Amino acid sequence: MDGRATPTLQHTSTIRVRYAETDQMRVVYNGEYLTYFEVGRTEALRAFGLPYTELEKEGYLLPVIEANIQYKSPAFYDDVLEITACLSSYITATITISYIIRRKEMLIAEGRTVHTFVHATTMKPARPPKSYRQMIDNYLMKSI
Repeated sequence: MDGRATPTLQHTSTIRVRYAETDQMRVVYNGEYLTYFEVGRTEALRAFGLPYTELEKEGYLLPVIEANIQYKSPAFYDDVLEITACLSSYITATITISYIIRRKEMLIAEGRTVHTFVHATTMKPARPPKSYRQMIDNYLMKSI
């Protein structure tokens, strides 16, 4: 390493809370936040030029190996939420993505997921595919 910070790849998605995601009080059920993280993650990959379906076509999967959520304020039915996903650790076969969920300026939740590349057929760990490395390189070249 040359001492420079690794650039963060960041993308924000918007989602509206559906009735099915809430409890009787119309408060979002705590487990739904992992689904919101998935929305943020897949939309970020798509925005960076590598839809998750492309990784699957190449024979790779990115299972979650760790997840963490900190609940700050409840979200309710029909709220419009912004999900910001930040890829800050992506150079190795393990990817760390942090998330911030907001309703306007109100912090709703934050957390992170850790993923590792595996071969779809064997489920054994794998190095990141060439398309993933190319996506990172392309994004970083745009941000210079």
